[in-house]
Amino acid sequence: MTIPDYQSIMLPLLKFAGDNQEHTIREAIDHIADTFKLTEQDRKEVLPSGSQYIIDNRVGWARTYLKKAGLLETPKRSYFKITDLGLDTLKKNLPEINIKFLAQFPLFIEFRSTKKEKNEHEEQEAESSSTQTPQELLEYSYQKIKKDLSQELLGFVKQSSPRFFERLVVELLLSMGYGGSRKDAGQAIGQSGDGGIDGIIKEDKLGLDVIYLQAKRWEGVVGSKEIRNFVGSLVGQKANKGVFITTSGFTKDALEYVKTITHKVILIDGEMLTQLMIENNIGVSKVISYDIKKIDSDYFVEE
Repeated sequence: MTIPDYQSIMLPLLKFAGDNQEHTIREAIDHIADTFKLTEQDRKEVLPSGSQYIIDNRVGWARTYLKKAGLLETPKRSYFKITDLGLDTLKKNLPEINIKFLAQFPLFIEFRSTKKEKNEHEEQEAESSSTQTPQELLEYSYQKIKKDLSQELLGFVKQSSPRFFERLVVELLLSMGYGGSRKDAGQAIGQSGDGGIDGIIKEDKLGLDVIYLQAKRWEGVVGSKEIRNFVGSLVGQKANKGVFITTSGFTKDALEYVKTITHKVILIDGEMLTQLMIENNIGVSKVISYDIKKIDSDYFVEE
């Protein structure tokens, strides 16, 4: 079953608290997951950042909004409980509870009016109609920006010269902790040919192991034949590990082939290449950053 959006969770969550007992958020999450008959796979589906399960995030936000409206309260750390207003609301036998419904409560109005802006009305309308929590909206928007940047970045990489591409790969590997010193890396990957680079690079700064590298600025996909040839080169170099980088992609046969061999071979396509570049700040610069913070409840525990 599809994971319910956070507004759809509001009424079931309030009903769960309708026993007038204190509950933990973990109990609420398990109850909501059971109510909506979520599978184990549904329960383990995470946000794009991988920082939290989606169902946990949505139950948490549903609780937050109900609390801001005065329907739930926090009697003690890590617990919540229904209020008299919440009990009165349940007696109305409502078909659903959502942002528009909560907008009638003074506490919720105050919560949403803490910061007045010219486009406040438009923002509140968007919030009311959204099925995603504020954190989800931020994370998915970030992923969209990152994807667009990745595609634009790949275009620049494909248009670069072989020499520039060689330097790019060196910079990336160094940023990821490979190659030892810049001089070592430059010497190790100094052979260019047919639009790519080949060589051996240190796996760690001490040079305890080496990795054979091949990189191709190709438009067409790389097939299993090219990967087999690469593995043959590994055997000739007496190397057990290799990385094959391409600005395009790999065929299904090529991806399946590397799973069947004893050598450790990593295939990096254009999308993964640009993702690694973004993560390691190669060819990109930071414009702005946002820190998502939450209450440190342990801070408020008095000795």
